[in-house]
Amino acid sequence: MAFSGFAGLKKQFNKANQFMNEKIGGVEGTKLDHDFFEMEAKTDVMCELVDDLQIKTKEFLHPNPASRAKMSAVKGIGKLSGQAKASTYPQPEGVLGEAMVGHGKKLGEESYYGMALIETGESMKQIADIKYNLDDNMKMNFLEPLHTLSTKDIKEVQHHRKKLQGRRLDFDCKKRKKDKAGSHVTDEEIKMAEDKFAESLQLAQMGMHNLLENDVEQISQLATFADNLLDYHKQCCEILDVLVSTLNEKKDEAATRPKQDFVPKTLSDLGVADTLNGGLPSTNVSASPLPSPMKSPARSPMLQTPSAVALYDFEPENPGELGFSEGDNITLTQRIDENWFEGSLNGKTGLFPVSYVNVTVPLP
Repeated sequence: MAFSGFAGLKKQFNKANQFMNEKIGGVEGTKLDHDFFEMEAKTDVMCELVDDLQIKTKEFLHPNPASRAKMSAVKGIGKLSGQAKASTYPQPEGVLGEAMVGHGKKLGEESYYGMALIETGESMKQIADIKYNLDDNMKMNFLEPLHTLSTKDIKEVQHHRKKLQGRRLDFDCKKRKKDKAGSHVTDEEIKMAEDKFAESLQLAQMGMHNLLENDVEQISQLATFADNLLDYHKQCCEILDVLVSTLNEKKDEAATRPKQDFVPKTLSDLGVADTLNGGLPSTNVSASPLPSPMKSPARSPMLQTPSAVALYDFEPENPGELGFSEGDNITLTQRIDENWFEGSLNGKTGLFPVSYVNVTVPLP
C-alpha cells in the first residue's frame, strides 16, 4: 500500500517535471489542433458564466446582503444542531405590508386613512406571497438546472480535461525516454500511454462538445426565467390596479364626508378651573392658575436597552456571526433559538452563542 502511494507520488512528480520542462526549457510537447483549443476556450467561458449566473440570480432574488448572511448562518446552525430550520428571505414588500396593516388597525375603523393603510398593506402582503412563488419557480426551473450543470456536466468535463493533460505529459515523457540511450521504456509502454492519451482526448472533446451544443435546453431555461418574471409582474399589476381604484374610492369618500366643527375643550369644561376655585365658576380664564397642591407623579424609570456582557472571546466561523472579546458589552436584538442570540457591537450585527455571554438587561 505504501509502495503504491509512493509510486503515485513519483508519477505525479514526473508529470510535473515534464510540464515544467515544456514551460521553461522549451521542450516541444504533443500539440493539439486549433479547433480543440477554441473548444477549450468556449468551455472556460461556459464554466465562468454558470457560476456567475448562480451568484447574480440569488442576489437579484434576495438583494439584501445582511438577510442573505443571516439565512446562511441560521442554516449552518441548523445543520450543526441536527435540526432542519426553514429559513425564508424576508421580502421587503411583506415587511412593509405588515407595518401598514398594524398601524392601520391602531387608527381604527373610523379612520379613512387607517382603512386605506390596511388595504395597501394587504396588497403588499399579496405581492410578497407572489414574490415567494417567484423564488420557488426560479430555484426549481433556473437555479437548480444551473447547479446540476455545474456539479455534474462541467465537473465531468473538467475532470477529463485534467486527465488529458496528465496523459499527454505521460505519453511525451515516455517518448523522450525511449530516445535516450539505455532507456528501459518499451514500445508496448509507449503504445499503452498513447492509447490512454487518445482515450482522454476523445472523452474531453465529446464532453466539451455536449456541453457547448446544449443550446435548446439552456435557452428553454432562460425562457422559463423570463416567463416567471413576466407572470410575477402581471400579477403585481393586477393587485396594484385594484388597490389604486380602492384608494381613489376611499379618497373620494373622505373628501365628501361632512366636516364637523370642532371646538377645543377648556379647563372649565373639564372641571379643572372649578376645582381650583373651590367650586366657584371661573371669572378669569386668562388669569394665571394657582399652583396645584397635588404632588407631581413620580418619573418612570428610563427603559434600558437589552444587553449582555461577553464571558469569553468569540471568533466567527460562518457568515452572519458576530465576533467579540471578553468583557465587551453587546446590545441584544433578538433571541434566534435556545442556543443563539442576535446582537450588535461597534456598528456590526450578527449571531453569537447564548453560552458565551451573561445577560445584564434581558430582552422584553
